[in-house]
Amino acid sequence: LLSKSNIAALEAKDYEYILGARLKNESEQVKKKVLARKLSDGEMIKVPKSDDTRLLITYTNNRATKDAHNRKKGLQRLEKRIKSGKLTKSNINNKGYNKYLKMEGDVSIEIDYEKYYQDNVWDGLKGYLTNTRLSDKQVVENYKNLFHIERAFRMSKTDLRIRPIYHRLRHRIEAHICIAFAAYSVYKELERVLYKEKSEISLRK
Repeated sequence: LLSKSNIAALEAKDYEYILGARLKNESEQVKKKVLARKLSDGEMIKVPKSDDTRLLITYTNNRATKDAHNRKKGLQRLEKRIKSGKLTKSNINNKGYNKYLKMEGDVSIEIDYEKYYQDNVWDGLKGYLTNTRLSDKQVVENYKNLFHIERAFRMSKTDLRIRPIYHRLRHRIEAHICIAFAAYSVYKELERVLYKEKSEISLRK
């Protein structure tokens, strides 16, 4: 979603948006500004991007702990793959934790520990790119609702079996998705009622 063409398409339609920002892909000027501020737990800074767009950066101790844990797990997986001898030049790309790998000569592969330790300056930081008129706090709170959307997608693919779609004609494909969406709406309403009535019956049951 963060590609320039997608953002331009949103703005061309006058849509307001809140997107999770890739802080490490920002300009050197922005990155230096972010890292120059030693944020404490729950603190936020704002960086104007244009007249209508701003970048918000938050820091939390919980996220810092999680980021550090995930980096360590990624490093351990790389170390295990190197020791096994199964990691070859053809396996290397710059995705995920492979960015911590470097090649020495033609075939020697080793871990760039310096790069690994330098990355800890980003632990705990989370960016939000938005053109909304919401307050900074409201932007972050609204972004947290993303899990509802992600859950809906997971449920659509599993419980409601929206895929695979065995139709060829467009109107039948759209009808299939429409039925699945209607079923999801009923599912969510039932969930709301059960919660409101403090029912002991589970939603799945």
